Amino acid sequence: MRYLITGITGFAGPHLANLLIGKGHEVYGLVRSSNGRENDIRDIVPDVNFSKIRFVYGDLLDRKSLVKIFGSTVFNGVFHLAAQSHPPTSFNDPEGTMHTNVIGTLNLFEAMFEKQPDCRFMFCSTSEVYGNVPKKAGKINESFPISPVNPYGVSKACLDLYIRERAISLNKPYFVSRAFSHTGPRRGNMFSISSDAIQISRITKGLQKPVIKVGNLKSVRSIIDVRDCVKAYYALMQKAKGGEAYNVGGDAIYSIGEILDIMINLRNLKGKVRTEIDQKLWRPIDIDVQIPDFRKLYKATNWTPKIPIEQTLSDLLNYWDNKIEATDKNPMTK
Repeated sequence: MRYLITGITGFAGPHLANLLIGKGHEVYGLVRSSNGRENDIRDIVPDVNFSKIRFVYGDLLDRKSLVKIFGSTVFNGVFHLAAQSHPPTSFNDPEGTMHTNVIGTLNLFEAMFEKQPDCRFMFCSTSEVYGNVPKKAGKINESFPISPVNPYGVSKACLDLYIRERAISLNKPYFVSRAFSHTGPRRGNMFSISSDAIQISRITKGLQKPVIKVGNLKSVRSIIDVRDCVKAYYALMQKAKGGEAYNVGGDAIYSIGEILDIMINLRNLKGKVRTEIDQKLWRPIDIDVQIPDFRKLYKATNWTPKIPIEQTLSDLLNYWDNKIEATDKNPMTK
């Protein structure tokens, strides 16, 4: 099979590429320009896999470039992961978020539909479309009302609805994945868990005072490993029903504070560091609790998350250890 991944230079994209290549598939990755950014994913993608990825060049905001891609290469499926995916950034730049996520996705979808209307298409939506569901409501299933509370969630909700409408109206194999919280190697340090991880790594290297700047530690999430998450995407590409949405998440529930404590213990820093609230890390409107019901996904694919949280967090810490340059040994300010 031949698959196109948008967002291949992002967080989940490189992990998905590794998975697909390991299963013997052809992988194409969409990047904006041939400026060498492709090499950035080598921190996750080994050379043996990197050499098998075929990069195609186009801009989600330039529909003609996308039409050209779909006109020259036939794909069995498209994993559309590319997005402005940081909720706090969406408050600061709602226009840019909408432009990238809504117009960009429309351009990609319409270019594919023009040239390859029967290609399977996965739109990567988000649990943020559900908004701040009351804790008493329990686990969130796919029938819960869409009610986002940030511009990022709004941008995803728009295309979540559109892709499913197109699939149903046209009887085509287009579907939606709604991933809940996931983390692991390559997660950007602007996101809460990874932000804590890079600070812990810097502290252990003597590059930062033993103070971890944090946001809301009381938020409760179902958290899975990104490598489990992309396995769900792959399983859905094989078996998802057109026009349907599928929650991707797990049963392991943690507060952000509990996740931080696990990482502190993994590095034997208990009692040696303290936390400090940084208002820049707080969302204007935060989501207190998000717990998924993923029975629909399990029924369709038999997928369940496998990687324990301790391994995920250990791998994330090791990732940041390797990313921090060995030459960055400026004396810690005392």
